[in-house]
Amino acid sequence: MTFGITPRRAAGVALTLAAGLLLTACASAEPSPSGSTDEPGEFVRGETLRLGILQEPLSWDPSQAHVGHLLQPYQAVYDTLIMREPDGTLSPMLATEWSYNEDLTELTLELRDDVTFSDGEAFDAEAVKVNVENFKAGNGRQAAQLADVEAVEVVDADTVVLELTQPNPALEYYLSQAAGLMGSPAAIATEGIATLPVGSGPYVMEAAGSVPGSQYVFTANESYWNPELVKFNRVEMKVLVDVTARVNALVSGQIDATIVDARTAGQVEAAGKTLSANQVDWTGLMLLDRDGTLAPALADVRVRQAINYALDRETMLEQVQLGAGTVTHQVFGPESGAYIDELDERYPYDPEKARELLDEAGYGDGFELTIPTFPGLESIVPLLTQQFADVGITLVAESVPPQNIVADIAGGKFPAAYFFLFQGEPWVAINQLISTEATYNAFDSMTPELQELIDEVRISGAESDDAAKKINEYVTEEAWFAPLYRLDQIYFYDPNTITSVPQTQQAVPSIYNYSPVQK
Repeated sequence: MTFGITPRRAAGVALTLAAGLLLTACASAEPSPSGSTDEPGEFVRGETLRLGILQEPLSWDPSQAHVGHLLQPYQAVYDTLIMREPDGTLSPMLATEWSYNEDLTELTLELRDDVTFSDGEAFDAEAVKVNVENFKAGNGRQAAQLADVEAVEVVDADTVVLELTQPNPALEYYLSQAAGLMGSPAAIATEGIATLPVGSGPYVMEAAGSVPGSQYVFTANESYWNPELVKFNRVEMKVLVDVTARVNALVSGQIDATIVDARTAGQVEAAGKTLSANQVDWTGLMLLDRDGTLAPALADVRVRQAINYALDRETMLEQVQLGAGTVTHQVFGPESGAYIDELDERYPYDPEKARELLDEAGYGDGFELTIPTFPGLESIVPLLTQQFADVGITLVAESVPPQNIVADIAGGKFPAAYFFLFQGEPWVAINQLISTEATYNAFDSMTPELQELIDEVRISGAESDDAAKKINEYVTEEAWFAPLYRLDQIYFYDPNTITSVPQTQQAVPSIYNYSPVQK
């Protein structure tokens, strides 16, 4: 590696997608007159926080919210029921406290009684009910987060009960994510919510200054219930899909923080920017069609294992990421509780072994495998293609528009897909990748043995790690995936204008984690 990154480097979900747009504005980070003070040690609100974002929301309807780096824009305008602190601790936000019943099928939330949405509507238990029902009906990319919520009971204005069909160990976590975003019921009832968000968050979107595809502008919510979270008078999010555009914007001072990549990190570091780091995701192949619906070869576990043996992970990590990452053979991360050290040695690079397995499975003459590709995979796809060809597999990369990639993968349009995916708590990963409700179990693969293990995790609560490890062993041995490495997420900020605290298991900081430099 050619740049100085701290031992605990950032890893992430960031996708380098399509050619970005040039920045059009540069704003000052001087403290605002409204926040001025002569008292030493007293916080002074910053003028403008300028962030480079990789993608814009497909819709501002909270039911369509996503996670990872795509959660951050929603956090500017929408509060969540529960807040996730930088270290992952869950703390009160719109819900002041919460508790389960004895069999873990009812979650009771006590709510704040002093919150209004930016359109003047009151936040209360009825608003929670509207939002939960909207999230479920909207069937967005994170709809699985509330799949176990059967009904919402309004007890009184400040108390609501989420009734579950079965225990969900990650529900509190989900309520700090997309499922917990609360919008104004009046706005949710209109089509306008897709383009103009109306929430109770620390900022309010400025419609006049926001241009889809270019930038979104937010101004401070002066009536916000928690003034300590309103740290800037203005937030600008510049849509910069291309990494070169983000680097140029950060180096030239047009933005305060953004994601870059290993090949550009040295340039950014040399310009005096500071790394804000934490490890988040794995990247590699999801071998989705395990019943052979589109690609009959994938129905044979020996073929899926052969694919794993065919991959030279070390070489790909070095050539694509300049070594900025950690080779892995499993989809659960080291901090998840389901991680098993020895599994990261399960599939050493062995093309001969791969060819032997393919021959045993009846595919010694090879077969064709189609995956979707999108901007950002230019370095990895040729390497995959060559390594597959070395064992007789023809890889076909079909171009897909970035905005369609998740829907196409989840919709079962491809037998396999290369992607960047979260390595979080076991139940979150299970319901993202493995269960029949998971977004990325496109063909609903399942066996009685695996379902039994999933059910065990569901009801085990704090004792679920052992069952989760068994799930990890199962999907690794059955080669449901072909992970390559946990890639380092490289997020830089300008230390002259802001400070930035990393958000555990998230590619970018939460919106609350930025503060202006105090003069």
